[in-house]
Amino acid sequence: MTIRYLHTMVRVLDLEKSIAFYKLLGLKETRRYDNEGGRFTLVFMAPPGQEDCPVELTYNWDGDPGLPSDGRHFGHLAYEVDDIYATCAHLQANGVLINRPPRDGRMAFVRSPDNISIELLQKGGAQAQAEPWVSMASTGHW
Repeated sequence: MTIRYLHTMVRVLDLEKSIAFYKLLGLKETRRYDNEGGRFTLVFMAPPGQEDCPVELTYNWDGDPGLPSDGRHFGHLAYEVDDIYATCAHLQANGVLINRPPRDGRMAFVRSPDNISIELLQKGGAQAQAEPWVSMASTGHW
């Protein structure tokens, strides 16, 4: 028996706002499916060159009264990045709150517009600790 990862699905309240957030992370839309009968849209987004590792954004046209909610029932999405500091600075400059700053030069957490926890991990070993990240306190939970 074999098993192959297909995707992670998260429900979103505002499709365009969520797409913009995942684009800030560097993901691109790889596939879209609109279901008129079911009244939903599925948008698959993945890192360039890793189209087989998408996140599926599920948008219900008639709304979803449970959103946004904590969304941590499944844990988090994790992405490896080339430069944890540059990535966090880019996200922060675009209005994204860094919930758990990369104080250790290795790991940070942010949240999507739908409150999905996103872990960012430094590719390879940790970078040398640097300001402003070392002194930055955590905000909220991740």
